[in-house]
Amino acid sequence: MQKLFSAVLFFFISQVALAGAIVPNPVAPAIAAKSYILIDHDSGKILAEELANERLPPASITKLMTSYVVSHELHAGNIQLDDEVLISENAWRMIGSRSFIEVNTKVPVEALLRGMIVQSGNDAAVALAEHIAGSEEVFAQMMNQYAQQLGMFDTNYVNSTGLPDPDHYTTAQDIATLSSALIRDFPDHYAWYAEKEFTYNGITQHNRNKLLWRDNSVDGLKTGHTEEAGYCLSASAKRDNMRLIAVVLGTRSENARAQEIQKLFNYGFRFFETHQLFATGDKVTESKLWKGASKQLDLGVESPLWVTVPRGQYKDLQAISHLQQPIIAPVAKGTSLGEVEVKLGEEIITKQQLVALNEAEKGSWWRRLIDSILLLIWG
Repeated sequence: MQKLFSAVLFFFISQVALAGAIVPNPVAPAIAAKSYILIDHDSGKILAEELANERLPPASITKLMTSYVVSHELHAGNIQLDDEVLISENAWRMIGSRSFIEVNTKVPVEALLRGMIVQSGNDAAVALAEHIAGSEEVFAQMMNQYAQQLGMFDTNYVNSTGLPDPDHYTTAQDIATLSSALIRDFPDHYAWYAEKEFTYNGITQHNRNKLLWRDNSVDGLKTGHTEEAGYCLSASAKRDNMRLIAVVLGTRSENARAQEIQKLFNYGFRFFETHQLFATGDKVTESKLWKGASKQLDLGVESPLWVTVPRGQYKDLQAISHLQQPIIAPVAKGTSLGEVEVKLGEEIITKQQLVALNEAEKGSWWRRLIDSILLLIWG
């Protein structure tokens, strides 16, 4: 009986100890690449990086921006997926990976876009660039303008394909920013990045992203390779409600770029967790409203607030509001009146503006008079 009691007691103590145990939080594994980065898509938190802001040739990862520009044109209604694109001799003669489109034929925009994404067709990329901007040079200007809008300040494009040029460069950080923007802004088009093969002109070609076959959570994005750039890959994976984006530049082989990305994903999903603290329009706090028709004002966030923290530490987060005072009516809806600061211990994890969730009108003359007197007395 005593042995049974001791066994039960030991089991109980061990479970309590496990419940209170700290989840390990090791540093990221060594990655064999010239540059790399791992970020959470929703929070933007960088989980691992090495030389992530070093300017390097991106090879065919360039086509992520080509795709982004095309998607913007589709969204704006300037082109349609079923538009027929006349293939120029310039596009037909493109070297490197190809979709095997024929000169002077007409190819739908959708076929060119999928050929560029799945087959990495340089000919398809140039055909799209010429269709949208008249020439690849003008299209490159559009690419750079969108890069600036996205905050990709260490990026410069001179072509739509990623073929080598001394003035054509980007960084792992900027590629991660662009990858996240593609997923966020054009979720319908993003589905093409998960396609394992595409057939055009009777020729079937496979997606070079080996992770699409190895890891069911991976659903994109784009590979790249030139002698100068090495083997590159930007990839995204989603497990449960957490999406990560990893970029490696300058690895030694096709297998190596897949293996190094897999290391980053396994590390990120194992040791971190992501949560949405507040949705758009959620009330975060409230404040006294002076001289208003109501006595208080609700404050919240204009966009979702996500946090990524070491696994097991979510319960330790603190959200602290810092408000402008006093808040005096009238106040327009959406007016910024402070910020919410999310902390883990002494570390600030993230910040976001707090805005008025509704319009606050002036109160009666009597209310305004009383509050004016109180403000004078209390300072």
